[in-house]
Amino acid sequence: MQIRQATVEDLESLVRLFDAYRQFYRQPSDMDGSRRFLLARFENNQSVLFIAFRDGSAIGFVQLYPTFSSTAMARIFILNDLFVIPEERRHGVGAALLQKAAEYGTAVGALRLSLRTESTNTTAQSLYESLGWICDQVFRTYELSLK
Repeated sequence: MQIRQATVEDLESLVRLFDAYRQFYRQPSDMDGSRRFLLARFENNQSVLFIAFRDGSAIGFVQLYPTFSSTAMARIFILNDLFVIPEERRHGVGAALLQKAAEYGTAVGALRLSLRTESTNTTAQSLYESLGWICDQVFRTYELSLK
């Protein structure tokens, strides 16, 4: 398995993975929308993506969105998306992608990575906790829907 930072040349491989990721979260398939969304992230330098390959085929990705902590006055990354194709799960791909994200954050001086996952996604929660991620017991998350 190889993991590297994705470039716009990886767009078509990422589109397939990203569309499957969205479907995992009960969204309808939208390859064109996925392509436009990811291309805009590349063109506007709005995220950092890492892509995993096995035998030349894309098998997973992780996407980080940069932001900042005002209280700590430091850069942080939101690990918004992590996806591994079903047949490659439980083979260390997710853990390797998370490790690559952590290495990148460390290399650019980020304070931390943060993520959210569905309460029912216990498989992912077990992976995160096995790698040292800690579930926040102090802060609550609130949202205001604008659409």
